[in-house]
Amino acid sequence: MKPKVAFYWCASCGGCEEAVLDLAEGVLNVVAAVDIVFWPVALDFKEKDISAMDDGSIAISFINGAVRTSHQLEMARLLRRKSKLVVAFGACAQLGGIPGLANLTTAAGILAEVYGDAGTPELQFRDDGHALTLPKLFDSVFALDRAIPVDYYVPGCPPSPKIVSDMFQALLDEPLPEPGAVLAPDHAMCDECPRRDTRPQELKLDRFYRVQERMLDMDRCILAQGLPCLGPATRAGCGSRCIAGNMPCTGCFGPTSHMRDYGGKALCSIASVIEGNETAQIDRVFEGIVDPVGTFYRYSLPSSFLERKRLE
Repeated sequence: MKPKVAFYWCASCGGCEEAVLDLAEGVLNVVAAVDIVFWPVALDFKEKDISAMDDGSIAISFINGAVRTSHQLEMARLLRRKSKLVVAFGACAQLGGIPGLANLTTAAGILAEVYGDAGTPELQFRDDGHALTLPKLFDSVFALDRAIPVDYYVPGCPPSPKIVSDMFQALLDEPLPEPGAVLAPDHAMCDECPRRDTRPQELKLDRFYRVQERMLDMDRCILAQGLPCLGPATRAGCGSRCIAGNMPCTGCFGPTSHMRDYGGKALCSIASVIEGNETAQIDRVFEGIVDPVGTFYRYSLPSSFLERKRLE
């Protein structure tokens, strides 16, 4: 019998769902090798179908997205119980992702921003004999492994086709990777950057720019041109897609195993190239980075040492 697999989408943009289809004709090999028993975004499966299955009967569940609602937590726990292996698929599941920036406020703050004076939506609603219950929005967004045990991690926003292809090969063959492994190369993105040889040995910057503030040379190191590029702190494996598009690395592949906190490492890598040692000089340079949390913790705030902003 072919191994049963499930896909589920928590708090994310949905790009990780499409990443599977980015395999192009290669997705046919995946479909031929497995029995997809749950993939709500693509096929007509219901929660009750999973509930009726035996515990441990699913070989692998691929869960993308962070956990931010009560229903996502229930589904994550259900799939964990029904699965032999659970994979945190993509940056939001692995680290908390961009939805995790909601940890700078509260659920009430988010609802007020979205609905304004309309007030907080009611979680329970009844009409004409029918009842609807909305999931609770948590105050904090969680990376998947804060909610359930996770066996493997696949980085990226979204994971690149090669990473996805290598992941399926690694998990459907024997022996399995080491438990807890991140299924991507364990070295910095700069090591694979096509512009690596153009970075000066002694790089010092007296200003940082935003991407719209200057025209970039497509052949030179982006960090050397004054844009915060997080390649020195970011795990390789993306194929340098942002660099190929003449954009700086924003860190979606997260940390290597040699880092304790991705945002802290990213901040250190940028601070190390600042010209000057005086506080006033350093402050002036950092004025070019107008959103430090969104720059250094864009994908990793919920899984960082900070986890969320302290709200008094």
